[in-house]
Amino acid sequence: MSEQEVNKSSNVVWHQAAVTRAGREQANGHRSAVLWFTGLSGAGKSTLAHAVEERLHSLGAKTFVIDGDNVRHGLCGDLSFSDQDRVENIRRVGEVAKLFVEAGMLTLTAFISPFRSDRARVRALLNGGDFIEVYCRTSLDVCESRDVKGLYAKVRAGEIPAFTGISSPYEEPESPEIIADTGTLPLDQCVNQVISYLASTGIIKELN
Repeated sequence: MSEQEVNKSSNVVWHQAAVTRAGREQANGHRSAVLWFTGLSGAGKSTLAHAVEERLHSLGAKTFVIDGDNVRHGLCGDLSFSDQDRVENIRRVGEVAKLFVEAGMLTLTAFISPFRSDRARVRALLNGGDFIEVYCRTSLDVCESRDVKGLYAKVRAGEIPAFTGISSPYEEPESPEIIADTGTLPLDQCVNQVISYLASTGIIKELN
C-alpha cells in the first residue's frame, strides 16, 4: 500500500457537480481530453504543446497547457528529481489533468515523464479516448545540440548527477496515439499532425 493510500482520509465524499462534463463540452463545442506530450529534455514538448494550443485557441477551443517547469514553481515545488519524486510529480499532474477534463477543457501537458508505468497510471485515471499520448521523438544527439536550458552541458560537466536519457532512463512509448518527429519535421507539420488526429477522432469539429 502506498503512502498516499495509508494517509488518505476516510471522511471525504466525491461531490457530483450540477454542471456536468457533457454540458461543458456542449457549451465549448468540442470534447475534452488530455494531450500528454512526452520525450527527452529538448525534444520540443513545450514548444509543440504551446503551438498546438495556439492553433486550437484560434479555432475557438477551450484549452490549457500544464507545463513541466511551471508546476515545479508551485504544485510540485517540494519535489526533487529523484525517481520517487518524479513518480509523485506525474501522479499530481495526472490528477490535475483529470479535473481539467471534467471541466471540459482540452488539456495539454508537457513533461518528460520518463517511465511507462507513470504514463499508464495517468491513462488509467481517464476514460477510454481521453488520454492521447504524443511522443515527441527526437534523438539524444539533436536534443543535446539544442540544449535550450544548458542542462546537457551541466550533465557533461558532472553538475547534474541523474539526467534522463544519459544517466537516468527514458522509456519510449510503446504504442502512443501520435508520434511527432520533432527532431526532423517542421513545427507546423507536427502541429497539423496533432490537429488532424483530434479532428479524425471527433474530439474537435468545425470550431468558431
